[in-house]
Amino acid sequence: VYLLDPPVYAEVVGRRGDNVTLPCILREKPSHYKVKWTKLEPERVGSENIIMISNAHAFKPYGHLGPRASLRNAHAMDASLQLGHLELEDDGMYRCELVNGIEDENVVITLRIEGWLPFLGVVFPYQSKHGRYKFTFHEAKEACAEQDGTLATYNQLYRAWTEGLDWCNAGWLRDGTVHYPIIRPRPVCGGELLPGIRSYGPKNKDVDRFDTFFLGLNVRFVYCSNKLTFRSYKHTCKHQGAELALVGQLYAAWRFQNFDQCDGGWLKDGSVRFPIINPRKHCGGVPDAGVHSFGFPNKMMHLYGAYCYR
Repeated sequence: VYLLDPPVYAEVVGRRGDNVTLPCILREKPSHYKVKWTKLEPERVGSENIIMISNAHAFKPYGHLGPRASLRNAHAMDASLQLGHLELEDDGMYRCELVNGIEDENVVITLRIEGWLPFLGVVFPYQSKHGRYKFTFHEAKEACAEQDGTLATYNQLYRAWTEGLDWCNAGWLRDGTVHYPIIRPRPVCGGELLPGIRSYGPKNKDVDRFDTFFLGLNVRFVYCSNKLTFRSYKHTCKHQGAELALVGQLYAAWRFQNFDQCDGGWLKDGSVRFPIINPRKHCGGVPDAGVHSFGFPNKMMHLYGAYCYR
């Protein structure tokens, strides 16, 4: 009755950093009404999903998206949402709801971040260079952005567990809860409990500290075998038209390209790691496939190869 449905565009595509408009047009105005924009996220419930609520005269932003949101107001019947400085986590479904207390209506628009396919990403655990359990929730998000990824959701962590992810350190997820996936129960990791996703539930985002789980992207890789310091490799990669790789990119190459390299290499965060598809005796002595870490060696003193990406 009141909203144009289907909307002008059922799907809007944008790039990270862009500004986009999600269309919502009124066909007719009730005498009293509000427009509420919400992001439909199963991992977040309640008021945290609300982006803004507006009436004919003003709007009020809410939640984590509110500061980047505004109404377009191109004409008197325009309730379209403008969202600025797109981030990877903005990908998803959005609802424009007309609330008048009698016959509420809504339309749903999908926002797709170009080049970002969450189901093709790889979930990987990440620990601070300062040691175990050093990230608040907000620090975990910042570290994740530095790795060109996004905090994983519970469903993404669950999928990774079904594919073999076994990790004994608890980490933040996107909804502010803390979990860890276990394939092989052992005394130092949950004792005799059955395999599964172990949960600590919601934690204080400002005070509590844990590791985290990221969702990384798929990229093209090259391994540089010369043994150099971290600083030297920052220049060497650039000479090859590449850059030092991020942790998530190495995990993605291991997961999707079967990248197997039995040599520790520098990554952009200063850590040294190596990806193994086929564990073998003379390759770190590790029994399991995965991306294994030598930690964060001294950048000026230690010599390793490097993993670069184009």
